[in-house]
Order: sequence, then C-alpha cells, then structure tokens
Amino acid sequence: MATFQSVNRRQFFKAAAVIGAAPFILPSSLWSAETPANSKINLGFIGIGKQGNGLLGACLPRNDFRVLAVSDVDSTRRNLAKKKVETAYNKGKTAGTGFVCADYSDFRELLARKDIDAVVVATPDHWHALIAIAALNAGKDVYCEKPMTHTILEGRAMVNAVRANKRILQVGSMQRSMGEFRAACELVRNGVLGTVAKVDAAVAGPPVFCDLPEEPAEPGLDWDLWLGPAPKRPYNSILSPRGMPKGYPQWRQYREYGGGKVCDWGAHHFDIVQWAFGYDTSGPVEFFPVADPKAQSGVRWRYPNGTEVTHQPGNGVTFYGDKGKLYVNRGKFQLWLGDTLKSGVMDDYSPLLKELLPPDAVRLYRSTNHITDWVKCMRSRELPCCDVETGHRSATVCNLANMVYFSGKGLKWNSEKEAFVAGTGEASWLTREYRAPWKLA
Repeated sequence: MATFQSVNRRQFFKAAAVIGAAPFILPSSLWSAETPANSKINLGFIGIGKQGNGLLGACLPRNDFRVLAVSDVDSTRRNLAKKKVETAYNKGKTAGTGFVCADYSDFRELLARKDIDAVVVATPDHWHALIAIAALNAGKDVYCEKPMTHTILEGRAMVNAVRANKRILQVGSMQRSMGEFRAACELVRNGVLGTVAKVDAAVAGPPVFCDLPEEPAEPGLDWDLWLGPAPKRPYNSILSPRGMPKGYPQWRQYREYGGGKVCDWGAHHFDIVQWAFGYDTSGPVEFFPVADPKAQSGVRWRYPNGTEVTHQPGNGVTFYGDKGKLYVNRGKFQLWLGDTLKSGVMDDYSPLLKELLPPDAVRLYRSTNHITDWVKCMRSRELPCCDVETGHRSATVCNLANMVYFSGKGLKWNSEKEAFVAGTGEASWLTREYRAPWKLA
C-alpha cells in the first residue's frame, strides 16, 4: 500500500496542473467488461458529509464491496470516515495488523488509483459533474447523488461521458427503488386513473444568492477546494460546518452551490412524475410563471400529452385523473377510485395492484434497493434503474423550474434539442461560469 501510494502521489502531482485545468481529463483505461459475480468491487467515497456518511454506512456491511479510500476537504470528516471503514473491516484483528483505509483531501488523488473500480460522489451539487466526469474518464463506475447536476449542460456532458467510457452511473433518486412509487407510476401508466390532466408535485422552494458573512477560516478544511468551480468567497460554517453534521448543511439553499428544495426534493418528486408518464428521455414543453416575484411555489409546466404539473408547497405527489386520484409519498399511498379510498403501503406484491392492473399491463423497472441495483448493473453492464439520462432529464425539470422563479418569465422548451424556443430563455442559463482553473470542457 505504501509503495503504491508514494508512486501515485508523485505521478499525480506531476500532472496536477493539467488535471486542475480540466479536472475530468485523466489517464484512463476503459474497463467495460463485466465485473465477475464473485469478486468484490473496490470502492472509493468522495464527499463524506451527512449523505456520504449514510451511504458509506450502507455499503460497509455488504460482501460485494471493499471500501479502499475516502476523500473529503474536511480533515475531521475524512478521519471519521477512515476510522469507520477500518473499524468495520478490522473486527477481531490485532491492532496494527488489519486493513488500512486511504484518505485524501483532493479527490484527484483517489481517482488516480487504478485499483478503485467505482466511486460514490456525495459532494455539494456544484461539484457533481466535474468529479463524476473525472471518475468516468478514469474508467470508474459512479453512484452520483441527486440532483445529478447543477446545470443542464453539465447533465448532457455527464451523459456523454458515461456513454463514451461505457460506464455505469446510478443517480441517487432512490424513490425509484421504493415499491409505493413504482406502484403509483404503474397505475398512472396503465390508465387506472383515467386521463390525468393535473399533477401536484409538492416540495419546498427555490434557492437564493449567498450573502452569508465571513467567519474565520479554520485549520483542517481546504476551503478553496470546497468552493472549487464556484465563485470565490469567504468561509462561513453554514455552508460547510466542521466535522460530521447532525443535519443536512444548508449550502443547497444558495444558488452558487445548489438548487434549493426545488432541486433537492424535486430530484425525487419531479422525477416520479417523469417516470409515471414515460418522459425519462424527454420532458416538458412549456413552463408558466407566477405573478408574485417572491413566490416559493406555483410554477407550472406542461408535458406533450397535455398534463400540467404544479409545484406546490409540502411534500409528495398527487395525480388527478378523470377516474380517480392518487397521492404517494415515502411509506404513504392513498388511492381514490370514485368515492372509494384505498390507503396503506402499496408495492408490486399488493393484491390490490394485481387486481387493478390489466393482464397485459406495462410493468416498470423493479428495484428494491438502490445500491443493490447499482451493483447488479456494474456486473451485468445493463442500465440501472436511475441511469444518467434519467437523472439528467429529471434535473433538467428542476433547473428549468428554478429559471422561471429566477426570471419571472415563462419558458418554452425543446427537449430533443435541449434548447429554449420561441424567443424564451437565454442560452447562458444552461450553464454557469467556472472559477479558474476548473472548467467543463
């Protein structure tokens, strides 16, 4: 281990200037063959905050993974993650003779390791695309947290990188691995509710520009690398609280780093609307603004089939059909057919679902565990339940909705060309400025 790391650190820093200028251009060998069914997948984690730590905890007990390395710009989080891995793997072993987990402040050092097969990316949103593309070009499969990207052009770049490198990428919109959501989408897809003209998708509101005051910089945090491609600004602990946070940090509420709850939860609930109507490779055609420039909800969008979705406050998805109504959320399922209410937890084993669906029903991709599905697809090289294109299209809906809140204007969208039409929108809204030396090119 020591010899390997010392050699690769020399190689890494020799190429650091080039990699920094284009962080996803790394020497790669494209491993597109199947992963043998009886082999462990060597895993690296990039971003070990609240969400990354949860994913790490889910992966450590599994027999199909071996976590070799962790990366985080915060030394406290990094050391906690390293200790967590070593504790899990060294039970019953004499001190000093067990497994040692490597840890890196800079994700590029982790990606330079050829013995790592796949990575989990759980950084703030503004880093997702650059790190994921770097990993893909380094020949690694990726689990990328949702929302997949911070801009629409980043999403298309990630799709291109996955396809060019023949990699597997699972997006963390894990409601696609929950039975109640799959059942709801199958009922809608098979016409059990009749014609669905209206949907309410309830999540909280859009982000704002960051105006947090400066706080003293703290040792052990690489603040410049935390910012990465985002604009330079002084440190504030609300964006990156030191150590392992008890709750989710609020960086996502600021436009420079995240998309507010519109993107955070929209990547779950707006994604379910996309799934229900079969728009995983396309999307809405028009977005409608609200009159109040300070509105936190109310933006609407229309799909090619005429269905209109309204962003509502709250949490959950409600489908309104001419034969019934359906509300779904995590662990919650309420179906009205006429005046009859059916409630409880619904999945594909429910007798009611079998009763309601026709014999030739359209059945959707079945996954019961998002990580297990990722592993299965890394071995088979088949597309996972939330493939990169799916994640890109759902993130696009979130980003377009935010654009309407930001501009106060309606938008018309060509999902095939991924461009605004009829004089609406501006091409600059599809991307963002990247602080040098970082770029998407």
